[in-house]
Amino acid sequence: MPTAWLTQSLIVALALVMFGLGLTLTLQDFRRLREHPRAAAIALGLQVVVLPLACVALIAALGVSPIYAIGLMLLAASPGGVTANLFSHLFGGHVAMNLSLTAVNTVLSIVTLPLIANWAIDHYAGGGQVVPLQFGKVAEVVAIVGIPVAIGMLIRARRAAFAARTERPMKIFSALVLAAITVLAIAKEWAALTASFAEIGGAVVAFNVMSLVAGYALSQAARLPRPMCIAISFEIGIHNSTLAIFIALSVLQQFALALPAALYSVSMYVTATLFGMLLARMAPARVAPV
Repeated sequence: MPTAWLTQSLIVALALVMFGLGLTLTLQDFRRLREHPRAAAIALGLQVVVLPLACVALIAALGVSPIYAIGLMLLAASPGGVTANLFSHLFGGHVAMNLSLTAVNTVLSIVTLPLIANWAIDHYAGGGQVVPLQFGKVAEVVAIVGIPVAIGMLIRARRAAFAARTERPMKIFSALVLAAITVLAIAKEWAALTASFAEIGGAVVAFNVMSLVAGYALSQAARLPRPMCIAISFEIGIHNSTLAIFIALSVLQQFALALPAALYSVSMYVTATLFGMLLARMAPARVAPV
């Protein structure tokens, strides 16, 4: 069972991350998807349908144990993380598209994440090993995810100058808080993490790589512009692991369920950076101006 300080700290950290996300969003971010319907359909279809199904296939292929299988499904159902915007910016993606997709995926996940989580619990953990998300718990997730985003967006709309000044410091502060909590949690549960890595480390890395590749490959197959392909790849490939860990520890109260997301929160920086470098090498050569 998670300790009280870790549970409370996760709530604060997740609320800060969501508030920081809200400061970057406007209603235009939601409307922008109408300007790029194909890109939006591909990205949302990947997030809501393809990735969960691919995760089920990966779990079956690698023989992941039931408790870790549920943890992986929580991760697959989580929306794109704020970090996706950073990687997209670094490697030439359409950052505005990332903001729009993150906004819509976060709203959609309020419905889809509980549905996928409860299906995974019922499918992988029969016999009452894990209690499904009840309505009250779903409402708790909605409040902790939705309210801070709404407050951040309201401040952005009413006090644009203030939001612009505080957006960067808020990102840094929330990232530091999240990093501190992650380091403390990893240090406290180091033995459990190292013991579980041999069993689920390969599955976590495989899921991350599969997500990144699927986002880019399917976008290219649809002949989307390269910046859109990069944006969708990172949006689909970098999940909000904080949300998955929060649900595992605070809502379902099973530490083992959080281990895939905890390992993912560390490994994704390595895989995403290597993938971005690969994309940079694949970029068409630019002709120097005369």
